[in-house]
Amino acid sequence: MVTRQFRQHFNRSMMISRLANYFLGKNEVAPPSDYRLLTSLLSLAWVVEARDPYTGGHLWRVSRFANMLARKAGLSDKDAWVVSIGGFLHDLGKIAVPDAVLKKADRLTDEEFAAIKTHPDVGRTLLAQHPLGAVVLDAVYSHHERPDGKGYPQGLSGSAIPRASAIIGICDAFDAMTSNRPYRKGMPVEQALSIIAKNLGTQFDREFGEAFLQLGRAENLYHIVEHSDEGIPLQRCFGCGPTMVVKRETTVGASIFCPVCHGGYTFTGLLAVPEPSGKLANAADIQADPDEELIARIVGKAWDTYLAPLAR
Repeated sequence: MVTRQFRQHFNRSMMISRLANYFLGKNEVAPPSDYRLLTSLLSLAWVVEARDPYTGGHLWRVSRFANMLARKAGLSDKDAWVVSIGGFLHDLGKIAVPDAVLKKADRLTDEEFAAIKTHPDVGRTLLAQHPLGAVVLDAVYSHHERPDGKGYPQGLSGSAIPRASAIIGICDAFDAMTSNRPYRKGMPVEQALSIIAKNLGTQFDREFGEAFLQLGRAENLYHIVEHSDEGIPLQRCFGCGPTMVVKRETTVGASIFCPVCHGGYTFTGLLAVPEPSGKLANAADIQADPDEELIARIVGKAWDTYLAPLAR
């Protein structure tokens, strides 16, 4: 007997298969194994981000900003979606950065920053033999390049920088500027936009930078800043400051925990301040399980908007 659950799983598998082939310019429907290939990449990226207790939601925010900027700059729906996926995966290489560096609550030393700068190369190595690697390689490998040639890892300049990399570089920097860190508060959106404006043509691509400035002045970006998903603002530990990312299915009254001090809180609602519970987390409480609903939604948007007509 074919159950409803089986049909849903099969339909989702075929959805991801068509998505993967769409990215790679193929017309045939690949086997459902592509479901595991794509979701494994997104899930791995989510877990890698969860290792850093101070950047919760960064991948979602960069992906969201990148999609908006790509559309504002006139990229096609397909290209905007590829850039968006690249934005979610851009920090994949941080899997090789030591915990002591990722979890440091103070500014990094030159040696520690050198360790951070290895992540584009590591990301490229991870994607080298992956069937979908070519789709997002530019985003992962070149998002820290600069128009003036002072970026890394290759020191590319000007038009040599892939456009996906240029877009994600702007969005990555904007999110870093507007996000809280243990040693500083996040900047207001207006201040971060002014810094981008002052560095057009040097740190930031001029064409895409100007488009981002137009976007920032025309729209209220605070629905993305300091959020980990649509309508889900970040929660913070009162004791030591790290982010506590909650998922859409988190219910009022549930226990949430700081990933650093392991202090417990009671979740009191998306727009409310969590209440200290006096509990301490065990290993299972702080396990970084991927947000499967968020990942499925990101992929599902591509299907609903662009790929469903191809299946009819």
